[in-house]
Amino acid sequence: MSKETGALAQIQRQIQWNRLIAVVEEQAQTMIRTAFSTTVREAGDLSAGIFDLEGRMLAQAVTGTPGHVNSMAESVAHFLAKFPAHTMQPGDHYITNDPWLATGHLHDLTVVTPAFRNGKIVGLFANTAHIIDIGGLGMGPEGRSVFEEGLYIPIVKCFDRNVPNETFFDFIRAGSRTPVELEGDIYSLCACNDAGAKRLVEMMDEFAMDSLDELAHSIFEASTRATLAEIAKLPRGTYRAEIRSDGYEAPVTLKAAMTIHADRIVVDFAGTSGLSNRGINVPPAYCRAYACFGIKCVVAPEVPNNWASLRPFEMEIPQGCILNAPRPYPVSVRHVIGQLLPDLMMGCLHQAVPHRVNAEGSSALWNPPLRGGSQVSGPAAEVEDFEIITFNSGGTGARPGKDGLDGTAFPSGVRTMPVEATENVAPVIFWKKELRPDSAGPGRTRGGFGQVMEIGAKGDAEFAVNAIFDRVANPPKGRDGGGDGAAGWVGLNDANGTVLRTKGFQIIPKGRRLLLKLPGGGGMGNPKERDPALVRRDVEDGLVSEEAARRIYGYAAE
Repeated sequence: MSKETGALAQIQRQIQWNRLIAVVEEQAQTMIRTAFSTTVREAGDLSAGIFDLEGRMLAQAVTGTPGHVNSMAESVAHFLAKFPAHTMQPGDHYITNDPWLATGHLHDLTVVTPAFRNGKIVGLFANTAHIIDIGGLGMGPEGRSVFEEGLYIPIVKCFDRNVPNETFFDFIRAGSRTPVELEGDIYSLCACNDAGAKRLVEMMDEFAMDSLDELAHSIFEASTRATLAEIAKLPRGTYRAEIRSDGYEAPVTLKAAMTIHADRIVVDFAGTSGLSNRGINVPPAYCRAYACFGIKCVVAPEVPNNWASLRPFEMEIPQGCILNAPRPYPVSVRHVIGQLLPDLMMGCLHQAVPHRVNAEGSSALWNPPLRGGSQVSGPAAEVEDFEIITFNSGGTGARPGKDGLDGTAFPSGVRTMPVEATENVAPVIFWKKELRPDSAGPGRTRGGFGQVMEIGAKGDAEFAVNAIFDRVANPPKGRDGGGDGAAGWVGLNDANGTVLRTKGFQIIPKGRRLLLKLPGGGGMGNPKERDPALVRRDVEDGLVSEEAARRIYGYAAE
């Protein structure tokens, strides 16, 4: 091959790669446009990607959350183990919500669909979406086994050559409090894979590609080379960190020892707290998903996320620890623990590359599942039955050169849901949703601000919250002399400031509202070194009180 021909082939591969990203992004956007659940439509709690016939992820959509994407990266191989690629037919769609084979709890559905060109299978599309209700106790930590947490779907066909499996749909409709939304979401997941398959075939026709093998080889080779080059720049050694969670029955400690080798990074979670009797346990795939994401954000953020770029990150998760939950332990709110893992990874990496690591943030989503009507109040119910979940976040940690982000989800990356979208589908009212003053951890760069939210049912009727909150007893920590972010708070809006448990099913009595104060992100660096103009801006915006500005930053009002 001449030099000119080789250069042309390289350019063509880059064009094909860009087209592949466009294909999977259209796949994700199709899901968002057609989804029934607000968790997908408004928050973007989903993932979408394309895989080769060995179940290796080639590309993922830009839209999506790492807990879904990186767990899904493992899950397709499980689908192939039960339904080998050569047995698949056009129009087949396969589905599961198995927490250990997919994304960690029953409220996520994963669908895999084969793509065919000229009668030959050429690839696999997969996606994951969070759905509102899957039956059982609902999304919350109260279950004592996974069997209490909802309808458990093994890997099965939901469509066989474009024909819906009516027995399957009968079961899922009968097992959910929101049957219309659940069935609609499944159709949406299948439709988005079909959209991806259609665009893939068009791309392959345009470039006269008989298979994806050469493109896959090019993607994997380049991603491996780029990731290893970034690892090689890091100082060798073992770095240790730990982080505390509020837990359920007792506080939880997560420990990690990260060893940076020349060609890989190995994380050992020895010393981490043991399993819980409640649904805060984390299946190992979800642990790997968020731990890998935390490392990749610091080490190789510009390298595309795929099978090859994730391979150099290895996890050793001891049996019996909360990050390696076996069946049938409850795992419904595994994100409460799992979303702390990027902060834990950054705690290790801060010792190796401190200039590239953020302070700790609010981390775990504050997404209260709300329920009301006769299933809460019986015959005395004053509102219709409803089941809804709304996604919200506190502040992110300060960055070395920039402040943290206010009310922004990291590491999940999901969008904060507009209150109007929730009020439109459930009889609830958001009386207050505003930034929380003095919640940002101070520093040369400060953390992001949390939020204050006040939620009630229409007519201030009785309703319930299945609390799944963290960072209340253990607020986000600052780094390099920066202050901690404000701790979260959960309670009622009454004069006594009644405090509620941070986890578990609780009734909000008639005439009262749920009051949430979301945590702020930790700060970075000495607060006395902060630009006075930035302090003045925060005071003038009402985000930092004059008293706090004087005490912490040495601010003097003009």
